[in-house]
Amino acid sequence: MTKLAIIRIRGQIGLSKPVRDTFKMLRLYKKNNCVIVEASPTYFGMIQRLKDFITWGEIDQETVKLLIKERARLPGNKKLTEDYLKEKLRTDLDTFVKEFLESKKSLRDIPGLKTFFRLKPPTKGFERKGTKLPFAQGGALGYRKEKINELIKRMI
Repeated sequence: MTKLAIIRIRGQIGLSKPVRDTFKMLRLYKKNNCVIVEASPTYFGMIQRLKDFITWGEIDQETVKLLIKERARLPGNKKLTEDYLKEKLRTDLDTFVKEFLESKKSLRDIPGLKTFFRLKPPTKGFERKGTKLPFAQGGALGYRKEKINELIKRMI
């Protein structure tokens, strides 16, 4: 099953309670946070509710590896290291990413890992028309297909 990366683009001002609750369920607490979820009907319902505040698309193996390596955090804002992975799961990063994308492992299998990623604003900014228009019209919001990987790499 494919995995989707969801990135929160817009802030919290003026959100309705159902939208705020959906953000909490997805663990997208602040702008520029990212989560990786299964492509399932449950998550598509959440995405539909949040479509005016997020961007999403299919994430590839290279981007998942880069995201975990650079942005995965343990309590105390400590970076996730290869040594920690080997100690706790007896596996290396490449194997874990492969099993994660095949849905054999999840991010929750790593003890203490925060299941969301804090990203920086993208290098050279968002698309030319801003953060209030859909991606198809030149904005930053909405479904990006595989182009989500380019955005994540600019935000790491």
